[in-house]
Amino acid sequence: MALINESYRKQEKMDGIVYDMSPGPHYRHGIINGNIYSILKNGLKNHICLVFMENLDFKYHPEESDDYVVPDIMIICDRKYLNGGSYSGIPKFIVETLSPSTALRDKTTKKDAYEKAGVGEYWIVSPYGKTVEIYYLENGKYMLKHHYILQDDREDDHYNADTVISLTAFPDIRMKLADIFESMD
Repeated sequence: MALINESYRKQEKMDGIVYDMSPGPHYRHGIINGNIYSILKNGLKNHICLVFMENLDFKYHPEESDDYVVPDIMIICDRKYLNGGSYSGIPKFIVETLSPSTALRDKTTKKDAYEKAGVGEYWIVSPYGKTVEIYYLENGKYMLKHHYILQDDREDDHYNADTVISLTAFPDIRMKLADIFESMD
């Protein structure tokens, strides 16, 4: 019989409030993150930038507090701000994949924190509606520039599974809308 270490729990701390991220999210959350991570990892081969998936704390205003979040996916390029399991620079790109327990915070508090920190591009992905919202930082504020709802039925007038999405900071990294939700069914 294996013993489980109950003292380890994934947490985030925002505005001094600790949020318990356990239990883990639905398996679809992991599939989406894995799909996006794989595309980004391949696209950043031999590049100074690194991509992280659910395993690096982002200290989004280190000079003001010890608050941190753990983005689902994050691209960082300034390695001097890496310290152990945390990053205190400005990520180029962040993705949050919605879970029922975190959706409101991902769409409000975390979005506001990323905006204030200066993260240039923020994606909110929903496994439930198969949606992708893409925000770009313009004049210090996030602007929703793209909102996709996957329609993968080729017979439907609104078929869009082959729509190609690229990152603004890395225009050579491209993925189809269908790639994000691959293997979900």
